Amino acid sequence: DIDELLSDGIKATPPSFVRSILKAASDPEVTSFAGGLPNPISFPQEKLLESMERVVAEQGAKAFQYSATAGIDELRQWVADRYNHRFGTDYVADDVLITTGSQQILDLLGKVLLDKGDGVIVEKPTYLAAIQAFALNQPAFYEVELTDEGLDIDELNAALDAGAKMIYLIPNFQNPTGLTYTAEGRRQVREALRGRNIVVVEDDPYGELRFEGESLPYIGGTNLPHGVVMGSFSKTVTPGFRMGYLLTKDHELLRTVSIAKEAADLHTNVFSQYVVYDYLTHNSLDEHLVKIRDLYGAQARAMVEAMAEYFPAEVSYTVPEGGMFLWVTLPESVDTMELFDKALARNVAFVPGAPFYAEPGARSTMRLNFTNADEDTIRDGIRRLAEVIAAALDA
Repeated sequence: DIDELLSDGIKATPPSFVRSILKAASDPEVTSFAGGLPNPISFPQEKLLESMERVVAEQGAKAFQYSATAGIDELRQWVADRYNHRFGTDYVADDVLITTGSQQILDLLGKVLLDKGDGVIVEKPTYLAAIQAFALNQPAFYEVELTDEGLDIDELNAALDAGAKMIYLIPNFQNPTGLTYTAEGRRQVREALRGRNIVVVEDDPYGELRFEGESLPYIGGTNLPHGVVMGSFSKTVTPGFRMGYLLTKDHELLRTVSIAKEAADLHTNVFSQYVVYDYLTHNSLDEHLVKIRDLYGAQARAMVEAMAEYFPAEVSYTVPEGGMFLWVTLPESVDTMELFDKALARNVAFVPGAPFYAEPGARSTMRLNFTNADEDTIRDGIRRLAEVIAAALDA
């Protein structure tokens, strides 16, 4: 019986609910608001092909050989320069680790920091794949309610007093809610964390996808001694290359994460690193981002306008300033896990809210993705979803 041979950690780790429902939602007849999929028309395929040909011609065997665990120096320097330009920070290449998607960073931080029973503070709700990554290490999850400003500071202080090694935050266009911490909200969280011996992890895969408002500085970053910023090329260039990165001034932490990465995969795909670097240096990422922001902004507006028109009055939802998601809250009488099958029968899919809570949480919530369908499809899908919701409220 294989079950007797499995580790406690893997038994404690839930399968990804999103992965399981993407199969159900892959039917071309289904309008899927379920996955966190970038729009394929945002992938610069022709330019990436040009970069691939250049890399083979110019880098030769170097692009096909083993390389350093930290990543190729040129790409690490590019990442440092990008953040310094955007935020006025002073990162250098040695502050950067290139990873196999930003998901790997969650896995590595869990391995490096968390023993069984150690505390990790997360938002309520939070990114479900972070719950999954940390759960392998069997930590104690301390949830802190997410507000329109950021975190509930009283709950945060209580969680900090209970003892935690790491706090995991998504300050920009949070997954799953689409909420963004305000400048004041960030300041309050920073002050609560100041003087605490805790690793402050800020996951920011969507930060460059802001289509309204202005970018705000990080809570930790270079402001706190154990500040870690996570980034990714998945939402700006292509997710298929699985290329993420970590920035931190805490070189002792970075050293231990590098050891864990070395043990996991030696290094991230070298050819992909060279291709991404070549693409970034031969093309304007900013011009490319303008196209993505315009596209996603229009899609988000289409979804919000359709919900305003079709959703029952007792249903509330967030209005994001960027990113890929928004969050819907229904009356507590509605269980969105049960609603999912009814919606799928009407050829529309979403992600129920329950998997986004580290502990059993609100069952009357759902996450909707607006980036992977055109405006007319979004409008029609929201109309059908509204009919399913209305029927559940009348039942």
